[in-house]
Amino acid sequence: MSKSIFKLKSKFKPAGDQIKAIEQLSKSRTESDLNKDNKPNISTLLGVTGSGKTFTIANVIANQNKKVLILAPNKTLAAQLYEEFSLFFPENKVCYFVSYYDYYQPESYLPAQDIYIAKETKVNAELERLRIEAAASIINRPDTIVIASVSCIYSLGNPQDYRELAFSLELGQNLSRTELLRKLVFIQYERNDIEKSSGTFQVFGNSVEVQLPYQREKLRIEIFDDKIEALQWVDKNNNNILMNLDNTLIFPAKHFVTTQEKKDRAIISIEKELNSWLPEIKNDLYSHRLKTRITHDLEMIKETGYCSGIENYSVHFEGRAKGEKPFCLLDFFQDDFLLIIDESHIALPQLNGMYQGDRSRKQNLIDFGFRLPSALDNRPLKFDEIEKYFKDVIFISATPSEYEYKNSSLIVEQIIRPTGLVDPLIIVQEREGQIEHLISQIKETKSKGFRSLVTVLTKKLAEELAYYLEREMINVCYLHSSIKTPERTEILHKLRLGVFDCVVGVNLLREGLDLPEVALVAIMDADVESFLRDKRSLIQTVGRAARNTESKVIFYADKITKSMELAITETNRRRALQIAYNKDHNISPVTVQREVSKSISKIQEAIALSSKSNKKKKVNKIDSDIDILDNITKLEKLMQEAADNFDFEKAIELRQKWFELKSLLK
Repeated sequence: MSKSIFKLKSKFKPAGDQIKAIEQLSKSRTESDLNKDNKPNISTLLGVTGSGKTFTIANVIANQNKKVLILAPNKTLAAQLYEEFSLFFPENKVCYFVSYYDYYQPESYLPAQDIYIAKETKVNAELERLRIEAAASIINRPDTIVIASVSCIYSLGNPQDYRELAFSLELGQNLSRTELLRKLVFIQYERNDIEKSSGTFQVFGNSVEVQLPYQREKLRIEIFDDKIEALQWVDKNNNNILMNLDNTLIFPAKHFVTTQEKKDRAIISIEKELNSWLPEIKNDLYSHRLKTRITHDLEMIKETGYCSGIENYSVHFEGRAKGEKPFCLLDFFQDDFLLIIDESHIALPQLNGMYQGDRSRKQNLIDFGFRLPSALDNRPLKFDEIEKYFKDVIFISATPSEYEYKNSSLIVEQIIRPTGLVDPLIIVQEREGQIEHLISQIKETKSKGFRSLVTVLTKKLAEELAYYLEREMINVCYLHSSIKTPERTEILHKLRLGVFDCVVGVNLLREGLDLPEVALVAIMDADVESFLRDKRSLIQTVGRAARNTESKVIFYADKITKSMELAITETNRRRALQIAYNKDHNISPVTVQREVSKSISKIQEAIALSSKSNKKKKVNKIDSDIDILDNITKLEKLMQEAADNFDFEKAIELRQKWFELKSLLK
């Protein structure tokens, strides 16, 4: 194999089962390249918690020459992976691609209550910049690694249009300033000489500065006598010239871009669908509603090239056939790339379920005259469509599902940890007197300088148990889905610091937690067969205690269920292999030592700052309470007028704005 384009930087060397896993996974990819038989190359890395799966995958990436897409089940895990791979590959391009919304309320209609809910979103500028940076890098750099959440299977612009609408600039090129500005506007850059945000450009005489959404530096273009005299990367903060360029390529400011020809064709196609669908609607109210809405959208597209909810017309702009899959991020990679799906036992079911949920919501909008049937084609991919991208894929999980076992030609176990740590002992304790026993175990764990995690089945139980433990003089906090992500981060940070001795939670205490200070994991109601107490969930929860030499796990149960038996058997199998390896290699296990710092990553911090900036701008639009009251009065008048005209959709939209202003006043 030729020299890899990926340069792995790490002070660590592979150890334990990492050596075997890297060799097997890398060899399988090399042999697949040599065979060229077009058969899917599907592997699974079964790595126990704390075995260094990310480091193993980094080594596999460094041993091959394809672009890489890594899928994570959620934004938090994606951000964690982004930080890790950025450190592993500082000389390569590591990108982050997740949903760019701080807040997203999809358009929907509730027939039972006769309530229409308009789409409401708040776009995070930093997330949008990172998404465009990822798309541009995939096209422009062969050494690109993209970390994405599973939402990347949602409809995205046509990568072919994105490529074709990019334009190059060269020193000495004949190009007038007017023509340059026209080109920038056409690919959705906006002129804004005051607010120099991503996707804007500024004009200063013969100089044009472009804030490229995929570049941290701004591009300065000097034009004199209709000729490009200088191209420069310029620092955005102090305006220092960082590099002089001979040429460069400018990609569109957004993913959804199209040519004038396609826009004209889309307008005709939308009108045609409207005219053919209206006779199918038997209810006059629904028919009138749809005709009014689509006519308004068409006028907006003709005048501005855009309308609210334009994504619902994507099939018309892209010229796709009915039912044909939409474009998504995976299409930007073209045919040959390495796909890695982290925590696959969670991610694969998520990928499998997105399509049906989206379709159900849209069908109501179509049935009641809010959308054309073609809105159904603006959708996430179906699972069988996603599977067509599984040409070179690695699933990663400590507990693979039946799908991974059935479809993988290679399953690599990574049981031995580089630290020598072994899986914890599992003790089954009867329920009678369980609370007193739990309290004694938490206090004993605290006396050793360690922390405890307790898992229960419901949010209410988590709160009640936490209150009870608090009365018993235990520093405790509960953790469940009603607590927002920043607060969860703060709670776990305080657990590591020792502010809390114990955290009681539901399902959030499974994947992705790295808490070396935890030496006790207690699972209440372990014998209640359910999703939260099946074999996979139990093994994942046991894994939270796998970073400390003093660890133990207690199953509170009156009987041993099939799931408990399978989880205990598998844990004991792994524990035996680990103990035997340590004995053969004279290894003494050591508790993981990790600096206690805020677990929010740098990228999450930048995203949070962008979100706060958006809120500040919104509030600054209204300078005083007098202005707010004036706006509320105007909205109330408009709401009444809309209701009198039976324009209830407009009234609901105005009411939402009225609520927002009332909250600002408070």
